[in-house]
Formats: sequence, C-alpha cells, structure tokens
Amino acid sequence: MKIFSPLLCLAFVALTSVSVNADEQPNVLFIAIDDLNDWVGCLDRHPNALTPHIDRLASQGRLFTNAHCQAPICGPSRASIMTGLLPTTSGIYGQISDPNIKQASAATSDITFLPDYFEQHGYRTLACGKLFHNGDRAKVFDDYGGHASFGPKPKDRFHYDPKWFPEKIGGTQTDWGAFPETDEQMPDFKIAQYGVQQLKRKHEQPFFLAVGFMRPHVPWYVSQKWFDKHPLETIQLPPYLKSDLEDVPELSQRVNELPAMPTTEWAIQEKQWEKIVQSYLACTTFVDAQVGKVLEALEQSPYRDNTIVILWSDHGYHIGEKNRFAKQALWDRANRVPLIITVPDQILKIAPGKCDRPVGLIDMYPTLVELCGLPANPRNEGDSLVPLLKNPQAEWNHLTHTSYGPGNHAVQSERYRFYHYEDGSMELYDQQADPNEWTNLASDPDHAKLIEEFRQSLPRTEAASSKYNKYPTNRYFLKRFP
Repeated sequence: MKIFSPLLCLAFVALTSVSVNADEQPNVLFIAIDDLNDWVGCLDRHPNALTPHIDRLASQGRLFTNAHCQAPICGPSRASIMTGLLPTTSGIYGQISDPNIKQASAATSDITFLPDYFEQHGYRTLACGKLFHNGDRAKVFDDYGGHASFGPKPKDRFHYDPKWFPEKIGGTQTDWGAFPETDEQMPDFKIAQYGVQQLKRKHEQPFFLAVGFMRPHVPWYVSQKWFDKHPLETIQLPPYLKSDLEDVPELSQRVNELPAMPTTEWAIQEKQWEKIVQSYLACTTFVDAQVGKVLEALEQSPYRDNTIVILWSDHGYHIGEKNRFAKQALWDRANRVPLIITVPDQILKIAPGKCDRPVGLIDMYPTLVELCGLPANPRNEGDSLVPLLKNPQAEWNHLTHTSYGPGNHAVQSERYRFYHYEDGSMELYDQQADPNEWTNLASDPDHAKLIEEFRQSLPRTEAASSKYNKYPTNRYFLKRFP
C-alpha cells in the first residue's frame, strides 16, 4: 500500500512547481556505501565495528534494523532502487550495464529513474562515485564527478587470486591488506571531497546530492592507519558452524554458490580469517570517516535545516558465515543492510530511534518523493516509510522480498526469513531464536501454517530474465542463464 500523507501534501502543496527555489523545498543528501553489511556500531552486529559518524547519524533519525536489498548483488539492487521496480517486474536479476537498464524489459522501457523524477520537479541532481552499478554511465545526473573505481591496486596480489587455485572458476577482485600509503589515493577520498564542495556552494535550485562510496567493496585495501584501529589480536570472528549447510536444500547450495571466492575452511587452514575480518572492518572505518566529512560539511552549511539525509548500502556480505566470503546469496547476511533516514524538524518532526519493521531499499524512492512533497509516482512498487518515520511501531503489513534469478526468492518478516527456490524446496528460520540461520525449520509441521502464509506472499507472476543480465560465474547460473 502506498501512503501519501495529506498533512505533507498540504504543507508542500505550493512546492511541486518546477520554479521553486532552494530556500523553500527540502534538499536530499543520498549516501550510498558499496557492500556494507550490518557491521556498523549502531546496529550492534559486530563487537569490533567502529563507525562513529554513521552511528551519530543514526542517533539523529530513524535507524531501520530490518532493512534488506531486493537483489544480493550490486547491479540489480541498484537498478531496483533507481527504477522503483522489483527484479520480478523488471527482469533485472543479475549484473547489468547502466545504459541497458531501460532496454532490459518492457517494464523498464519508459521508467523514470529516481534522480530524473526529482529533476522533473525542479531539482538539480549532483553525484559522485558509485550510484548506479557503473557510477552514472546512464548519464542520469545533471552533474557527475566520476571516481567509480575500486583502485588503486598493488602490482601483485597479497593473499588471494582464484587463478592460483585450479579448482576455482571465475574471477574476483577479492584480496586484503594495507594499501596504498595515503587516503588521498583512494577514490572515496575524492568522492567525499566532491560532496563537501557541493555543500559549500550556493545552489539556486533544491538539490539531490548523491555520493556513492566504494569501500568496503573488494579488494579490501586501505592504508595502514585504518588497520591500526583494529589490532589483529582484538579481532573477534563471526559465528560459524561447519555443519551449517547439512539441512539446506541442494538447490539452495547451488544458487548461493560462488566458486571464485575463498571459503571459510580455506581461511581457517591458511590462518587468514582474522586478517580478512580486520581488513573488512578497516575498510568500514575508513569509509565511515569519509561519510563523516560530508555530514560535517552539511552541518556547517546553510542547508543543514532543510536537507533530508538517507544512508544505505546496496546489499550485505558474508565474512565467513556459511563457509563463504561473498555477497550473491539469498541468505540474510548477504541481504541485510544499514538504512538510516534523518529529516529536519521543519519537514517532519520525528523522535529518533530504531525501527524493527521489515523494509526494503525499494522503499526509498516513494519515501523521498513523499518527504519532498512531490506527487507520488504510481510506478513505484515500494512503500513509503513515512509512517514508520512518524511512529516506528506503526502498523506495517508489508513483507520484504529479495530475488536471485527467477523462481528463487527470500521473504522477510519482523521475526522470520523464508526462502523458496524454483524446484519448490524451502528454508525457514526463526531469526529471534536463531539469528545465524543454522536450523532450517521448513520441514517442521509446527510451522506449516506460517510457511503457507509466506508462500502466498511470493510473486504471482515474474518477469523472465533479461537478455542484458550478466551473472557472476556460478555453475548454476551459467547453466540456467548463459
């Protein structure tokens, strides 16, 4: 159900004209972070997480603790965010080049991207870094500052390359270690600079400013000073059960397989697991510092009392759980993301705090539209989060769906996570009792009624996989969608 607040409509009834000026209509600061799972301090999911700037932002607004992507890999997740369409509508289940999104299917051919929708209502859109999968190769933003790059990289890898292992198939940038020498060499440093510079400028129009940070996407390289904040001897490993996958359907294992990536068993044998965790945390703390620069610039700017801030990650990431170091799975660790929204009091007065209701990244589009007083976009398949901004305990009869290829879906409620695969096999986890998803309850007759309710929520129809999908190397997907 799409909710459009009458109160906000009245408050902004004069603000939908394209001739409004920057002093009247709220601005948007749109902060994207690549591959950041829920290892941030405010979510309390890892004891070594060190993210003071993200935590401070969370303390000022609404922190959604049960937020999930709609696809567990960058391209389709970001396409879903920017189009407002589920993968089951767009047919975008795998990686896709930005210019091909509108060619992907009939559903996307006439879609209005989120930045374009704001431009149509008088906003100037500004961006730097990774917003779409390729940055902005779709040429959507009015001004784009570049720097969507995973470099710099050393001449030779430090610890891992699938080419070193004859049994591996596919490629990955996965590696870890202290590199380069200075932060100034990192794309994220320059992306933060762009955001700061834009916030120091005078804008004649309301702005939609998007900064898309690259870390902690692989390779997990940052300078030594960030490693020093996470001494190796203090690193705590995430929960791992060697027999975890014994009660998981065979098709689930095939869909969620990623042969190019290191396994946890390998990392244990090679004594690399602690170093991987340290590297991921170092990258997270580094990117938090870059986020902090932009937030500080906003705080010092004339736009501080008229700018909505939304911070998100495109998907989660396994750091050893379920014998994998990867995204690209339907399991919770590859899907749960930080999502924070702050709103100035003059736009909507909210009491800061957490919300445990299940929400999706697809909900960001209609939420920002409503908060900025724009006409609702009827093509949006997400739900405005404004009711949960007002009251985190508000009635919320929505489940969140994630898809990884046609027929393979995850459904998230406040307590349970359900998986249904194309061959009919299933998984069900009680995340309150089993947050690590170690005990599959799908065959438990006590949960038959709940499973049927989840089954009824699955997509009634779903688009075929677009010919523009580029799946990562996975034996299942190579066979199904060559």
